[in-house]
Amino acid sequence: MTQAAAPHRELGLTDAEYEKIVGRLGREPNALELAVFSLMWSEHCAYKHSRKLLRELPTEGPRVLMGPGENAGVVDLRDGLAIAFKVESHNHPSAIEPFQGAATGVGGILRDIFAVGARPIAVLDSLRFGELDSTRPRFLFDGAVSGIGHYGNSVGVPTVGGEVYFEAPYEHNCLVNAMCVGIAPRERLIRSAAAGVGNLVVLLGARTGRDGIGGASVLASTELGEGDEKRPSVQIGDPFEESKLLECCLELLERRALRALQDLGAAGLSSSSSEMASKGGVGIDLDVSRVPLREPRMEPFEIMISESQERMLCVVEPARLDEVLGICKRWEVRATEIGRVTEGDSLRVFDGDELRGEMPVAALVDDSPLYDLRPERPTEPLYPAPEPSLAGDDARESLLALIGSSNLSSRCPLFQQYDSVVQSRTVRRPEESDAAVLQLAPDGGRGAIAVSIDGNGRRVACDPYAGALEAVLESASNLACVGGKPLGLTNCLNFGNPERPHIAWQLSEAVRGLADGCRGLGVPVVGGNVSLYNEGPEGPIYPTPIVGMVGTLPDPTRAGRLGFSCEGDAVAICGEFAPHLPGGELWKLRGEALPDDLPQVDPAEIRGAQDAVREAVRAGELSSAHDIAEGGFLVAVADCCLAGEIGAALDIGPSDDPLRHLFGEGPGGFVVSGPREALERLAERTPLDVFGTVGGHSLEVAIAGTSFSVELEELRAAHGRLAPAFA
Repeated sequence: MTQAAAPHRELGLTDAEYEKIVGRLGREPNALELAVFSLMWSEHCAYKHSRKLLRELPTEGPRVLMGPGENAGVVDLRDGLAIAFKVESHNHPSAIEPFQGAATGVGGILRDIFAVGARPIAVLDSLRFGELDSTRPRFLFDGAVSGIGHYGNSVGVPTVGGEVYFEAPYEHNCLVNAMCVGIAPRERLIRSAAAGVGNLVVLLGARTGRDGIGGASVLASTELGEGDEKRPSVQIGDPFEESKLLECCLELLERRALRALQDLGAAGLSSSSSEMASKGGVGIDLDVSRVPLREPRMEPFEIMISESQERMLCVVEPARLDEVLGICKRWEVRATEIGRVTEGDSLRVFDGDELRGEMPVAALVDDSPLYDLRPERPTEPLYPAPEPSLAGDDARESLLALIGSSNLSSRCPLFQQYDSVVQSRTVRRPEESDAAVLQLAPDGGRGAIAVSIDGNGRRVACDPYAGALEAVLESASNLACVGGKPLGLTNCLNFGNPERPHIAWQLSEAVRGLADGCRGLGVPVVGGNVSLYNEGPEGPIYPTPIVGMVGTLPDPTRAGRLGFSCEGDAVAICGEFAPHLPGGELWKLRGEALPDDLPQVDPAEIRGAQDAVREAVRAGELSSAHDIAEGGFLVAVADCCLAGEIGAALDIGPSDDPLRHLFGEGPGGFVVSGPREALERLAERTPLDVFGTVGGHSLEVAIAGTSFSVELEELRAAHGRLAPAFA
């Protein structure tokens, strides 16, 4: 047998891993067992190159009800309510078939939320594509956005925010990260651990087909190459089936009819059953002949590894089976008893009376190989400099170029494709504020939550530690601008091939930055996802840790806005802000190469500024608040003018480097507006400089003895220049 033909190698297992499987079984695995092991030991399911690193992240806190290891993280809102949230990737499937890849990414993250007993109330997306003037990114972008809108709108969960950026390193390997947030009464929460020997294992939802066989679990564990034909591996979603499944599961949990509930995601029945057994310290017997099939003559191994969508696995006491089946029938959800919880530590797979596979649960889940990374800082640049699109040092021209660029132009036509107000909870729609705000009750009487999602791959590529720490800080700053206090964080780590020393260095440093940022802000990590091997023929993507954060605010009517609103208000910059041009958006437009580091910041100092802004927003003292992010200070001011449809006059004073002051980037700064006396009170808590006034129909800027003015209409035209591309 040639090396290429070895079955375990074709399934992505190394020779050493295969020998370890043989040792755990005490024999050669058969075809079904080998298929199950190959998925359970894949990077996507086993996290074999990242699990050790993830132990560095702080995961405990007084509000944490469920942390990493469950379908979703859950934090306590008090007053009997809990919030569940998680972010996951569907990068490789979306790079193969963007519509279904993105759609089923939304479907999967929704199931993670109601698998813990929470009703999904919001979706946010973090998307990355190659430059829009290239054919492939255009195709991927159009398909992914359509898939997100189709699934979210159809299932009735609002898409309330997100981000999309365009950079050359994502040309062949786009990123589609979806975050979902759900709400639940605490007593309805449920874990996924199988419990009770003799209890029944019941499969809920759609029929099982060949779509998705070896899909997410295999695609997310290998690099994408030219000419790959993997379309049959991409799952196919049905949002209307999901909607029925959601309501059925929530009613079953409301009636306390289930002992455990688990989503069938990557690796299908293989992962859901073995992970439930592992968490419960039990065994499980499954009979694949009972699984409802969409296609005839499916082999047992195909049934075990299919990733067909809209399916859940639950554990039911025998005495309550008829009740469960009755509820499922009323919701028109298929429910089939396919197994039972057993003593011991075995996942046994039967085809009727015939035993087709027997594997130790611990070997599948707990004893998967874990590898030590070999990080090595690169000595040569990993990414080429971008093509320049802006020359010269003219500040006015730079402002118009920045706000019209692909990364900073208006996303309004994109968000208009998503329903952002279904369920009647949305207080702040996309582009109205830095974070989404949702009231907990339709009448607003129980307070609100704020949600943000952030990440900047280019800055992480410059300095993985500082860039990842900045992502945490920016997400918390976005919450502060609407009055939100962070409760917990979820993340999705999108990186290249970790077996390469320079990628291992990026990943290790980024996790260290995330950990230090979370500890500095006192925010626990309650869950997340890792997506590795994101590389195309021309090299790796930018290292892109995505951070999703949830916070709470007491009064939704006082949620902050980013737009200027009151003629005569003072405009100020506040916080610990030290602008830096290298690595920012203006740096990109000028075609400059990435720097090899970023300025280091102290999270404790930035936390103080966030606290001050948050309290001022909650007290109703500020008319607007907007954090300074991509494009720097003047782009943030332009955002405020455009959102409020009102101008401003700024006198910034002397400067030794006007472009750096106007367009430099870094964490910790805020543009705020309000009555002068309110800003004076804010200045008692954090550094603050007043330098302008709201009013008029233009943005007027004076700095270092020079001045310029841009009419709002010209700003709006530049900001909307790419609107047709997003429609």
